[in-house]
Amino acid sequence: MINKLCDKIKKTNAPIVVGLDPMLSYVPDHIKAAAFAEYGETLKGAAEAIWQYNKGIIDATYDLIPAVKPQIAMYEQFGIEGMIAFQKTVEYCQEKDLVVIGDIKRGDIGSTSAAYATGHIGKVQVGSNTYTAFNEDFITVNPYLGSDGITPFLDVCKEEKKGMFILVKTSNPSSGEFQDRLIDGKPLYEHVAEKVAAWGEEHMGDSYSYVGAVVGATYPEIGKVLRKVMPKSFILVPGYGAQGGKGADLVHYFNEDGLGAIVNSSRGIIAAYKQDKYAQYGAANYADASRAAVLDMIADIDGALKAAK
Repeated sequence: MINKLCDKIKKTNAPIVVGLDPMLSYVPDHIKAAAFAEYGETLKGAAEAIWQYNKGIIDATYDLIPAVKPQIAMYEQFGIEGMIAFQKTVEYCQEKDLVVIGDIKRGDIGSTSAAYATGHIGKVQVGSNTYTAFNEDFITVNPYLGSDGITPFLDVCKEEKKGMFILVKTSNPSSGEFQDRLIDGKPLYEHVAEKVAAWGEEHMGDSYSYVGAVVGATYPEIGKVLRKVMPKSFILVPGYGAQGGKGADLVHYFNEDGLGAIVNSSRGIIAAYKQDKYAQYGAANYADASRAAVLDMIADIDGALKAAK
């Protein structure tokens, strides 16, 4: 799957991933009204609104992008109905030949991590039958429990030729409370990055590992250091746009081959119609606003990479 991600980035010239992180407040009123008319102001009605909203964005952007990243919490808040919307979103994106990164941030003791891995990227045995559940292509993983929590994911990734992005340095303001702590003269995030590189050597694609890292766009100098620590790991970069990251901040996350990083934007794209820059599209054409935001993001990152050469 890492080879497919690389190929799609080359084909689209768009090292970006659209974060499908819908809040009900992002959904235009006409979509909510139709969903509530059918299912009422219920969890099922909310989930239907989320699904229809996602579908519109996917239809408007899938030809421009290599990947999407649905954040599972935004679906879990609506219970079982929300999880159905999550699964429908994953399946629809894969029908459009998009790489799906399930942003689940799981990580637990070995047996629990194994169950998470089975449910999201593996296969589960039910009697004499074998099934896939959510079936994402990549997932995000929290490494705080150490190798016990990572190895079960790595085992399933090897078996299924799928991948994961391990949290190394996250984009949230308080990440430094733990991640920046010095241990043996180096910040904790650098120690985690070294482990990511080592885990990655166990599961390589043609040029890059199936084991990547999450490093926030809001720390460009740290990104420069971590790129060198993890030369064969793809870096998933959150924090673009709404959290302040911009193309010029991201050049050090990439390798000289123009690959090695994929940049996420969530509400900056999916709720673009709410921004002054794209307000002319209006709620009725929210998906067209998302497409325009994707095109602007591609141009921003491409321009920054070309300027850095």
